[in-house]
Amino acid sequence: MLPSPLLCESSPSKLACFNSAFSGRSSIGPSSSLEMGVFLSKASVNCRRASVNCRERLLSKIRGRVRHRATNVYDNRERVLEEEPPQMAEAAPSFKTFPGQASPLGVSEVDNGINFAIFSQHATAVTLCLQLPQRGELDGLDGEMVELSLDPHFNKTGDVWHISIEDLPRSNVLYGYRMDGPNNWVQGHRFDNSVVLIDPYAKLVEGRRYFGDKKHKLSKFLGTYDFDRLPFDWGDNYKFPNTPEKDLVIYEMNVRAFTADESSGLDPEIRGTYLGVIEKIPHLLELGINAVELLPVFEFDEFEFQRHPNPRDHMINTWGYSTINFFAPMSRYASAGGGPVNASWEFKAMVKALHGAGIEVILDVVYNHTNEADDKHPYTTSFRGIDNKVYYMVDNRGQLLNFSGCGNTLNCNHPVVMAYILDSLRHWVVEYHVDGFRFDLASVLCRGTDGSPISAPPLIRAIAKDTILSRCKIIAEPWDCGGLYLVGSFPNWDRYILSILCV
Repeated sequence: MLPSPLLCESSPSKLACFNSAFSGRSSIGPSSSLEMGVFLSKASVNCRRASVNCRERLLSKIRGRVRHRATNVYDNRERVLEEEPPQMAEAAPSFKTFPGQASPLGVSEVDNGINFAIFSQHATAVTLCLQLPQRGELDGLDGEMVELSLDPHFNKTGDVWHISIEDLPRSNVLYGYRMDGPNNWVQGHRFDNSVVLIDPYAKLVEGRRYFGDKKHKLSKFLGTYDFDRLPFDWGDNYKFPNTPEKDLVIYEMNVRAFTADESSGLDPEIRGTYLGVIEKIPHLLELGINAVELLPVFEFDEFEFQRHPNPRDHMINTWGYSTINFFAPMSRYASAGGGPVNASWEFKAMVKALHGAGIEVILDVVYNHTNEADDKHPYTTSFRGIDNKVYYMVDNRGQLLNFSGCGNTLNCNHPVVMAYILDSLRHWVVEYHVDGFRFDLASVLCRGTDGSPISAPPLIRAIAKDTILSRCKIIAEPWDCGGLYLVGSFPNWDRYILSILCV
């Protein structure tokens, strides 16, 4: 059973903004170290060093200064995707590791190092995969991957696998997991230990650095973290607009498309970025709006249609309704190819600037399906390979149910998936200060684990009653692609605005 994880990692000052009832993260006492098997994967992703030079004259316009750090981009990803599972090289010097702790899920700092924790009820073997900075060079990434096999006797509590690693760098580490388990599709399992999977609770995701970069069209995605950067400064006089719902004038927009064209008049390095939105705040005010509804800004792969032959394999996904990870901001909306850490910082700078102008920020969120598609052409990056039977709705023959029209349907009212969605939503409110959410195909959130409609869906109620989320603007698109049409009958506990038309 899943232990109660910390809902989100934030400083006490952030939580105070929302009168949160969160408790501090749990701790564990000293434990003896374990010698874990560490291997170098010869066929792992190669990385090259790339400096990001974001000119100060562009960023001096923004309140506060964006400090871009030179980081790495992937290289030669196309070759990696076509190779056989990597052969393990000789054992390298072992890390000093500890059993770790099951909470919080994701990556966290603990007294004896960096802790990793991931849920999987049905996995029988879990391997943590790491790409580390080169010694003495924070900006360099070794092309080889370190793999640590987790021992279920020491590194597992309930259904959570965990490990703590001493002296691991506090930033510039890429990580993912290999999972193995029952090879039985009829039971709903889709384990494949040849794939390195993204942690669902990864707060940042690294992939290609530039939107639509065809040289890295088949790039892989991995989680990352940064405990080195100081917390974002929201300012002593910062406040939320708190516009009454009846007075909202909402402008729906795509972050990239809003300024990507040269007609925006912006420098090429900030066109189509979070910083580009800041530059156009005067235009938004001229329109007379007081809220923006951003099309999906969670990490997605714009080249997902081009991974196999299909009628849409000439297209690029510019809208983003195909989420890879529900915690990480879209990294390619960072200026000058700045990567995930800078994307996170610049997203906050955008929200701060919009709030300063009296404009609220509402996110269009897609919790009805993911990018992983169907069984005919699966694009396994995370949930499918971690625990398909838990994260997705399947029928009694183990086949994926498709109420989203996109090949899969998130199992939203399963206790584990519901907790995941709530954690994600709170993260965006507490960490990024967004004002609300518009739920795409919200009727999916009103289905039980077998896909049947339920009159009082636990997730919908939990959002409406949550200490933090109930204060947000909550907009629901009341239908799905399975025919569940809930206009006029959406179970809302008096907290949901119905989105009747999406233009």
